[in-house]
Amino acid sequence: MEPRHLGHTGLRVSRIGLGTLTWARDTGEHGFMEQHAEQHAADLLKTFWEAGGTLVDTADVYADGGAEYLLGRLLDGLVPRRELVIATKAGSVPDPYRRFDGSRGHLLAALDASLQRLGTDYVDLWQVHAFDPRTPLEETLQTLDIAVSSGRARYAGVSNFCGWQLAKAATWQLAAPGTRTRLASTQMEYSLLQRGVEREVLPAALDLGVGLLPSSPLGRGVLTGKYRSGASPVGSRGASERLAAFVAPYLDEAAGRIVDAVAIAADGLAVTPLQVALAWVRDRPGVAAPIVGARTSQQLTEALSVEALTLPDEINQALDDVSAPVHHYPDQDWSAL
Repeated sequence: MEPRHLGHTGLRVSRIGLGTLTWARDTGEHGFMEQHAEQHAADLLKTFWEAGGTLVDTADVYADGGAEYLLGRLLDGLVPRRELVIATKAGSVPDPYRRFDGSRGHLLAALDASLQRLGTDYVDLWQVHAFDPRTPLEETLQTLDIAVSSGRARYAGVSNFCGWQLAKAATWQLAAPGTRTRLASTQMEYSLLQRGVEREVLPAALDLGVGLLPSSPLGRGVLTGKYRSGASPVGSRGASERLAAFVAPYLDEAAGRIVDAVAIAADGLAVTPLQVALAWVRDRPGVAAPIVGARTSQQLTEALSVEALTLPDEINQALDDVSAPVHHYPDQDWSAL
């Protein structure tokens, strides 16, 4: 798989990343369930690695730490640690009164706990999971500096920062070259069904040399076309009581027109809608690697096969047009008026 540099750094990642959000979620009290979860994760990781994938993304809150623990059990025994780029996140907290904690104490403790679960001395990319309005931003960013200078993280990034938050953070880190760790990445939802990052986040990332790691690049699964009949297939997120609300915003009439356009393009190219949607976001300006979360090795193999696909310009333009977000002042190009 073709490698890409992550932002303006020396870190190279595969241009498709493997997400672990759902790992270990079916792990129960019984050994069979634990064994099943580990075998499922092992199949996904092996499929990904054998296809040339390197970037594996997780977080300390995924399955309450279970995803990190599961990934750690697979390192070296299944895939050599040195051949993977392990990215994790910290800052989300299970507190109804405070969803995010970007304080130095919480973040460093969370990083140490992540390293213990992963069974490694360092992570390649450590990301602040979300902006914390209750903690001074400079404190949060200084914590990234500590993590990198101590060797516990090789590179640092952020996640779910809006445009001004990303611009402020990246500019702060660039203000003292050699003493502060520049931001390598920002992870945000981005797909043909969600192009909101193009309003401010992506321009800031491009200007400041921050690589974009799109999450939910398949529109929470909707862009695969599995919901076109109006019913949610058995086993899908839309059919899950816990995840149905996650999918619902992308099942409206406007989204349906975009999904239909993706399906038409897929038919014309003799590929699948999944491949078309993933190729589109992978090759957008500023994108380093979309993060794909697959339920099965078959789904992952289909996603990884996009490596051989480049969409023709006319297809890209048609998809751009049908999914174009409405941007008015101050985002409109007033110089053309």
